[in-house]
Amino acid sequence: MQNIVLAPPPSFYQRLSSLGVGVADQKILDLGTGTGVLARQFAKQGCEVFASDISPEQVKMAETLAQLENLKITTKIAPAEESDFGRQFDAITANQCFLYFNKAKVIPFIKNSLSPGGILLTSHFSWLPLVDPIAAASEKLILKYNPNWTAHSFSGEIPEVPYGLGSDFTVKDWFYYDEPIAFSREEWRGRIRACRGVGAALEPAAIAQFDEEHEQLLSQIAGEKFSIVHRIDAHLMMPRS
Repeated sequence: MQNIVLAPPPSFYQRLSSLGVGVADQKILDLGTGTGVLARQFAKQGCEVFASDISPEQVKMAETLAQLENLKITTKIAPAEESDFGRQFDAITANQCFLYFNKAKVIPFIKNSLSPGGILLTSHFSWLPLVDPIAAASEKLILKYNPNWTAHSFSGEIPEVPYGLGSDFTVKDWFYYDEPIAFSREEWRGRIRACRGVGAALEPAAIAQFDEEHEQLLSQIAGEKFSIVHRIDAHLMMPRS
């Protein structure tokens, strides 16, 4: 039973490239890299990539996946604010994770680690339960097992300036758009198991029970293949002087 953390679609990286992030020969640091989703794609695009995560297991998986794809990524097991690789970066990225960083520590680190003209990119890849009925049904089941989960019912609202960053960074560019993402039932089960309301909150026995009930639910409301509408957003920011 493998959790699945899907990568943003190709359209996301195409938009970033058009805005100057992820182009060949850039030095990029991916904070909270997890399994290296962004890091590996930037490496494929010819960037010199560094990546860190606080989880040894996630970093190990990122290294394994990079090796399988013959990609060079320099990794470190560390909190975001301790991810010093002894150099400055053209871009520092944080996908699905900036919310969980210690802002009082990580903001000074980012400012010191960006090259002149460097960009901080924060981004998200989120299903829309108020639009998509399958996502709504899955969230209802999560709340049955974890009533304290607070990340449900995402409205899709994207602020012009990410919360808590307006005094330290100026937004250079930002975008959001919706795209249906294809899943099999097994892939969607893995995506849901990987969310913080399940995988990071429930005991193994409860996760297994949840997953069994989720499979039964999906067999009733979805075909073997289906799409879930996701909202993809990104903010490209420059430090205030």
